[in-house]
Amino acid sequence: MSAELFVDVSPDELSIALLEDRRLVELRREQSNVQFTVGDVYLGKVKKIMPGLNAAFVDVGYEKDAFLHYLDLGPQFRTLKKFLNMTKTAKKGGVALHKLKSDPDIDKNGTISDVLSVGQEVLVQIAKEPISTKGPRLTSELSIAGRNLVLMPFSDKVSVSQKIKSSEERNRLKKLLQSIKPKNFGVIVRTVAEGKRVAELDKELKTLCRRWDESTSKLFNLKPRALVIGEIGRTSAILRDIMSPSFNSIYISDKEMCKEVREYVGLISPEREKIVKEFKGDVPLFDQFGIEKQIKTLFGKTVSFKSGAYLIIEHTEALHVIDVNSGNRAKTAANQENNALEVNLAAADEIARQLRLRDMGGIIVVDFIDMQKSEHRQKVFERMKEAMNADRTKHNILPLSKFGLMQITRQRVRPELAIETNETCPTCFGTGKIAPAILLEEKLENSIRNAVEGQKKKKLTLKVHPYLGAYLKKGFPSTLLKWKMKYSFGLKLAPSASLSFLEYKILDENKKKVDL
Repeated sequence: MSAELFVDVSPDELSIALLEDRRLVELRREQSNVQFTVGDVYLGKVKKIMPGLNAAFVDVGYEKDAFLHYLDLGPQFRTLKKFLNMTKTAKKGGVALHKLKSDPDIDKNGTISDVLSVGQEVLVQIAKEPISTKGPRLTSELSIAGRNLVLMPFSDKVSVSQKIKSSEERNRLKKLLQSIKPKNFGVIVRTVAEGKRVAELDKELKTLCRRWDESTSKLFNLKPRALVIGEIGRTSAILRDIMSPSFNSIYISDKEMCKEVREYVGLISPEREKIVKEFKGDVPLFDQFGIEKQIKTLFGKTVSFKSGAYLIIEHTEALHVIDVNSGNRAKTAANQENNALEVNLAAADEIARQLRLRDMGGIIVVDFIDMQKSEHRQKVFERMKEAMNADRTKHNILPLSKFGLMQITRQRVRPELAIETNETCPTCFGTGKIAPAILLEEKLENSIRNAVEGQKKKKLTLKVHPYLGAYLKKGFPSTLLKWKMKYSFGLKLAPSASLSFLEYKILDENKKKVDL
């Protein structure tokens, strides 16, 4: 299996697409100014204690207070509290955690008011990003993730990923980390650490410990709502988690980000630094590699997947529902039971892909086509488990019920990605009537004149649908060339399949949309 990562950077948005064997399997679209990323550590302030929920609401700077449950405080919360108090009163340089004497663990059946009070400062980490009307979900069991290891301050345990099957290798890694880790630091050994040498793991452990020390040494002059430890860039974070030998190339449309990612790949896998490439084409990155077309096909209520079969995906407040339909296959299949099995097996692969692609979380109920034989229902269950193995997000799958329903739970840590593929027409705005198409050229010229003469723009990029772009370039002199000569300015045409037929956008030299 070959994997490719595509990163499209614009002033307002960052889009990251992961393709496996040229098929889109993951997509992230986020605003460039996004805050409160999973993994960020903040100095928060307790705003409200809720004894009935056994939880507290903490101010970390988000518009709504974040939620911290007692069970998310972590057993070593008293030691964390002691460390924070000492660091806040210490001189510049902070407190060395490995020299700190640990306090007893908190009672796992205790109450929130035993350990927290209104106005108290507390170190917290974002466990779930803000979703819908809810603020972030917090934890005080802090962790700093690396490529091979996850550092757990205030813990003393060493855990090894269950995905490492060899008991000999698990024991080797556990003994190795126990011998080199500092006191009061726990470590989780990730799956990719299998077979790694002691020097490599020791170097990463020291880097993570140094990052903790440098970040917490600044606590003495920080006020609540301050970011203490920021998660690394989104692109680098994805690379840290999914980088594998199957990666062929990483294309990035921004020079600075390309440099940052190349440096990061050089750190975690020096011999693979050359796979990071800067994309310099005139056509948008996602259009050049056919990703935009896949997005239009794969998002929306109806998703086709094999020989006329399709999925219907519905979202409710409580759960997601997926219905499997055989479509026109039912008319041609000789054996209904075998046809149902074949469609359900193909549907399982597509459903696993859709869950990753849309980052769907919570409860998912799948209504497969009814099958009479129990061995066929078991086959579909096994296929779903196999297809979900590539999903890094925690999930649980139950066997099909006698009604053909499968229940899946999938951890939700950030908002689901929803892309509306049926767009309101930008020309008629949903009325069904448009201005005469013959006047479009005149309308375009007026917009360009406004940008050049009214707003004094020197270089412009005109984004249009490829069909409209072909029309503007046809003939000699073409319409495009006439405009250049008439207004004496730099104009570049950028065809984009993401736009509708008569839609257009005008960008300035900084790739920002010109307000017309």
